[in-house]
Amino acid sequence: MAHRTGRSPRTLRVLAALSLTPLVLTACSAGSLGSSDEGGDSGATTITFLVDNAPQTVSTAEALAEAFNGSQPDVRVEVETRPQGGEGDNLVKTRLQTGSMDDVFAYNSGSLFQQLAPATTLTPLTGESFLDAVDDSFDPQVSVGDDVYGVPMGTAFGGGVLYNRAVYQQLGLQVPKTWAEFIANNEKIKAAGIAPVIQTYGETWTSQLLVLGDFHNVAAANPSFAEDYTAGKAKYATDPAAIKGFLHTQEIHDKGLTNADFASAKVEDGIRTLAAGEGAHYPLLSANVATILSVAPEKIGDIGFFALPGDDAATNGLTAWFPGGVYVPKSTTGDKLDAAKQFLTYLTTADACDIQSEQSVPTGPYLVDGCELPGDVPQVTKDVSAYFDSGAQSPALEYVSPIKGPALEQILVEVGSGIRSAQDGAALYDQDVQKQAQQLGLEGW
Repeated sequence: MAHRTGRSPRTLRVLAALSLTPLVLTACSAGSLGSSDEGGDSGATTITFLVDNAPQTVSTAEALAEAFNGSQPDVRVEVETRPQGGEGDNLVKTRLQTGSMDDVFAYNSGSLFQQLAPATTLTPLTGESFLDAVDDSFDPQVSVGDDVYGVPMGTAFGGGVLYNRAVYQQLGLQVPKTWAEFIANNEKIKAAGIAPVIQTYGETWTSQLLVLGDFHNVAAANPSFAEDYTAGKAKYATDPAAIKGFLHTQEIHDKGLTNADFASAKVEDGIRTLAAGEGAHYPLLSANVATILSVAPEKIGDIGFFALPGDDAATNGLTAWFPGGVYVPKSTTGDKLDAAKQFLTYLTTADACDIQSEQSVPTGPYLVDGCELPGDVPQVTKDVSAYFDSGAQSPALEYVSPIKGPALEQILVEVGSGIRSAQDGAALYDQDVQKQAQQLGLEGW
């Protein structure tokens, strides 16, 4: 399914988004969430839309509901909220299992979506005409067997390398397509007195990017890795492609390619270092473009993005993270089900994408046909979108396998700090994921 990026913004067809009046919203407890036909337009069917309570999520959901409500008289959408994190996950699962979920709800795609037991708890959308507008790359992230259960909300993003384009221009460097080219660039950057690879272990989750962001290369070298990994047949410590991320993490430390304060620096520190040209590369998720705009907005044009390079330039591509989905539980029936599908139809329009762009800077492409990124999106967003436009992307491991051990970030901090070897780190992580696989009751573990 095609999608267009990098063009000028279109005139909003439903409303001027800047004049939206937020809905009156209070955070709701698990016991207070539910549907109501009160307070809507006379004769309209009222449905509730459950989202997490992150401020950006709430403002976006409110704007979408306001626009949709104003576009037609028959359905009214009211936004309700749930906690984030584990508490919110448990609430969603409980409400689905007890048949008390809101009429429509937003939640993760990929492996977390699979944990909702979709075939039992959700309404399949297979065959609905609005799915024709959804990019083909999104469907597997919200599918079980031949049935599709969700539509995207938000934009895709990538795991790779934020880089300082001004440093690249100054040193005459080209974006690398292989790891060898990346290391060669880093040696030139180091010789110029600039930190080649920024690491920020003060926020331990950032240590994972050289492994998680490398999965496109793993899948290219071993297409069956995710399936074999889930079945307990493939291991990071013994698969020659999968261990590369651990080896690369060790290599940048052993070659002295990191910033001096890597052990204590945090994300905002890393962004400032990159924006100032004191560091050239920062392995990170492109979703952090918002952080760049927050801490160094005047330097946003200097920052670009490229996929983590592997061994083969011919298969160079992006490890992609996909937007979450919007779903309809099986407890939504009758007029409310019809109303819910009408709302999902709206979410798969260019107008809905425009409204989301007004609320927050896109981090990559919308996976809805006809949606256009505003012409003034950051270069990072344009770079990520280019991988989708060319088809040079594949899902992160978390979208094709339910297994991810909780200790990965701590293990990679040790590897990246010279405390533990890459081989030992990979073997320790294999032990970590074994515990999780057994808890999930997966065969082969």
